[in-house]
Amino acid sequence: QVQLVESGGGLVQPGGSLRLSCAASERISRYNMGWYRQAPGKERELVSAITSGAVTNYADSVKGRFTISRDNAKNTVYLQMNSLKPEDTAVYYCKGSYFGYDYWGQGTQVTVSS
Repeated sequence: QVQLVESGGGLVQPGGSLRLSCAASERISRYNMGWYRQAPGKERELVSAITSGAVTNYADSVKGRFTISRDNAKNTVYLQMNSLKPEDTAVYYCKGSYFGYDYWGQGTQVTVSS
């Protein structure tokens, strides 16, 4: 089964930017991929998704600030996060979906604070 490893999280000031990466252990060109996040005391929520055909969607809270992309040659999905806000603080998870199976990464912490 595919293994997903997130990276790129960290501490950033409000208004700053981060780029998250999700590296897969095998080819993911046929996978639908997504980024989710979970803040303390809250449920995990969808941030953004990209289909195998590169159709994207975003949560209303991140539209215009975040951009999801994929590089199938590198088996990697990215989440470019700009204009970060304190409410974006959460653990961010990558998910891959294929033929009804979901695969999750271990998560990367994003903290937005001054």
